[in-house]
Amino acid sequence: MSRRICADLYDQIVKLRPSWHADDDAEGKVKVVITGSASDGPELRRHVPSKDRLVALKKRAKDPEDPLELVVVRDMWLTGFDSPALHTMYVDKPMRGAALMQAIARVNRTFRDKPGGLVVDYIGIAESLRYALADYTERDRTGKELGASLDEALLVLEEAHELCEALLFGCPWREALSSGSHRARLEAVMAALDHLLAGREEQLPERFLHQERRARQAFALAVSSPETARYRDDLAFFQAVAVELRRATSDASGGAGDDVEVETALRQVVSEAVVASGVVDIYGAAGMARPDISLIDDDFAPRAATSPHPNLQVELLRRLLAGEIRSLSKRNVVAERRFSEMLERAMHAYNNRSLTAAEVIAELVELAKELRSEQGRGASLGLRDDELAFYDAVRQNDSAVLELGDEVLKQIAQELVSLVRANTSVDWDKKEQVRALLRSKVRRLLTKYHYPPDRQESAVLLVMEQAERLASEVVG
Repeated sequence: MSRRICADLYDQIVKLRPSWHADDDAEGKVKVVITGSASDGPELRRHVPSKDRLVALKKRAKDPEDPLELVVVRDMWLTGFDSPALHTMYVDKPMRGAALMQAIARVNRTFRDKPGGLVVDYIGIAESLRYALADYTERDRTGKELGASLDEALLVLEEAHELCEALLFGCPWREALSSGSHRARLEAVMAALDHLLAGREEQLPERFLHQERRARQAFALAVSSPETARYRDDLAFFQAVAVELRRATSDASGGAGDDVEVETALRQVVSEAVVASGVVDIYGAAGMARPDISLIDDDFAPRAATSPHPNLQVELLRRLLAGEIRSLSKRNVVAERRFSEMLERAMHAYNNRSLTAAEVIAELVELAKELRSEQGRGASLGLRDDELAFYDAVRQNDSAVLELGDEVLKQIAQELVSLVRANTSVDWDKKEQVRALLRSKVRRLLTKYHYPPDRQESAVLLVMEQAERLASEVVG
């Protein structure tokens, strides 16, 4: 809705995906295309392209092989710009009438295996779109002139629906749905999730998500046809399973990121009919609310292993531990790596059928106990959390432990914390001169305590990585 929002949105995107940014117009995955004025400050001016730059960016956006993936625009390119490879438009701006139809036309061209465009509506343009469509003829509204064949969309819908059913073969989901009750629908979703998660080795979750997406997009293209009505209830169920499957298999950080991901998935459903009954949080509704790590004890494993949906229990526990480990990574590089490797090994054995659901749950419970004890390890050693992180970093060298002993390593860790805190400032990690000075001081400190020279360089690298974590906490 404004050029300022474009610039701010770009900054937020590259904060999440730094590798997408590039100063050079010929590189980078995301760009901003806006007009400029003489009063613009540097934060806007850097995004205003010259005529030659604009031509080059248009060429990149039209090339399907170019790494450019996302362009943030206000008014430019919403009309009069054609790139058949563009497939998705994220709308966060009020538009009406012909302007709205022309904007949507940016992504509705067919291209290779792309059946049509996808519009993700963040602001609520559905009513405006209905009014805009009223200005078009019946022939226009059938889809025959808008880039997609109705018959072709129906064929894709039928095929994707059949494949979703095949991937759920052996799961009594349709029987559970037959009663029509809310509880039966919930049980059916849980049963389907457990079935798909049990087939991770055969990539059942990924294959189901792909086919559900194909079915949903084909349904959106063919929704005007009466023939789509017979698929509607099944697609509503597949959509509910897909949303919960994404939640179950994503690494949760314990923050609002999960809700954003699910909300985005829901908004991608063009037809209200597919999600008319909404999507339920199956964990809460089924009494499987995510446990707090402090509540996981010896009784948890047998309770979870006897659950009618053990694969769901494994995923729930994995997500809980992944979130705890991610939180730990902000404080302690060494501990985060150790616990991540333990979690990865356990899940790899489970996915390869080396461990049963009951066995992997038992391993994950033990991992949860170790994570819980990790919270008090620093206090037992007489170290603060920041000191413990550097103590772990310099203690990775076995010869250092033998030659110097724990007490000297603790002293080194305490002095490293003071050194890092005194030599970090805003953006220090982006200034190589400051980083080089800190590395030099770290080396001198290790030499002062006669740290074994054969492993000193690896210790310096680990200390510098830990310093970045500490610095982000100090200046953040």
